[in-house]
Amino acid sequence: RVSEIVHLEITDIDSSRMTIFIKRAKGKKDRLVGLSQVLLENLRNYFKEYQPVRYLFEGRPGEPYSVRSLQMIFADVKKKAGVQIRGGIHTLRHSYATHLLENGTDIRVIQELLGHNSIKTTVRYTHVSVKNIQQVKSPLDDLNLPGV
Repeated sequence: RVSEIVHLEITDIDSSRMTIFIKRAKGKKDRLVGLSQVLLENLRNYFKEYQPVRYLFEGRPGEPYSVRSLQMIFADVKKKAGVQIRGGIHTLRHSYATHLLENGTDIRVIQELLGHNSIKTTVRYTHVSVKNIQQVKSPLDDLNLPGV
């Protein structure tokens, strides 16, 4: 969530455990999400260049970046990259959930990572690709039926 991004503090990034601590997310819940090595390297480069004081992304020193500014930057980067698919930062959350599911991550784990109370919410976030549907092996194929 964009509000979670702008409120990330430097201390929320734990490179020794490879986690990001999301504090007071929607529903005032805390949760941990994994930190990829690629993201860690990018964050380290970002940190060296911008030297934030408290928040990972700061508008002014010690102040969180505004949600609206981040949304505008995202739209600008999409335009420069030639991405014509509609959607804002929140779309990345849906894509993250879908990619996890397509790579075999259990739906309950995805639920926890996204901080959803209900599995129904998580299911709405995930979009199973046609490729994955085509790769599902039917249990009927394992039966040794005559004439098949």
